Amino acid sequence: MVPAMQGDERERFLADTHVGVLGVTDPRGVRAPLLVPVWYRYEPGKEVVVQTGRASLKARLLKEAGRFSLCVQDETAPYRYVSVEGPVTSVADPMDAAEREAMAHRYLGAAEARDYLAGTRDQLIDDITFRMRPERWRSADFAAFAAEFAGADGPR
Repeated sequence: MVPAMQGDERERFLADTHVGVLGVTDPRGVRAPLLVPVWYRYEPGKEVVVQTGRASLKARLLKEAGRFSLCVQDETAPYRYVSVEGPVTSVADPMDAAEREAMAHRYLGAAEARDYLAGTRDQLIDDITFRMRPERWRSADFAAFAAEFAGADGPR
């Protein structure tokens, strides 16, 4: 069995910079859940923050479902992932400019963030912010699992 990360470790992992995959159910049940890559922010013990276009399918489904999940992973060995799921606790409309700036700086260098923010200024009008309180956590850390199979002769 693959070991799960402990509470502090999984929260630090989620707080690290990863592109997340947001999942939200279509409450009408007419299609599979929507899964899309997103930028997000998280600080241990706080809420997950995502932003999207007000008129997007993602925003509509988030409002209808009232909850979502987010999965983040390491894409290199040893693989690890954290998945959280919980209720939407607030929707900020219009988007908070400081939150948007913090998100850009999280994913881009200072110069790139400045250029990105200038080039996508309309998002301050068109986008909204969703906050989610993590209720359910899933995680795995394959490093410990892989070590079991390495043995005294080294990795196989």
